[in-house]
Amino acid sequence: MNVLNIIAYVVEAYVVLLIARALLSWLPARPGTPVYRIVRALDTVIEPVLRPIRRILPPVRAGGMGIDLSFIVVIVVAELIVIPLLHS
Repeated sequence: MNVLNIIAYVVEAYVVLLIARALLSWLPARPGTPVYRIVRALDTVIEPVLRPIRRILPPVRAGGMGIDLSFIVVIVVAELIVIPLLHS
């Protein structure tokens, strides 16, 4: 296994964390619950990447809620990085 494969696997693991965080956003995360602790841990890893994207691309208003497109942007960019790495 070369360095490029390791980088690709790390980026893919990050994408899995992003998807897990997006799915957990649908569950109530009250302080003191296990879900809350998991969400806080994921936010520690994910927010530093999402925050700059959110400054450029704020949530899109849809009815009474906002859709956070920063997750989609980061996942697409991550996959654009990984695909060439895995095929090299």
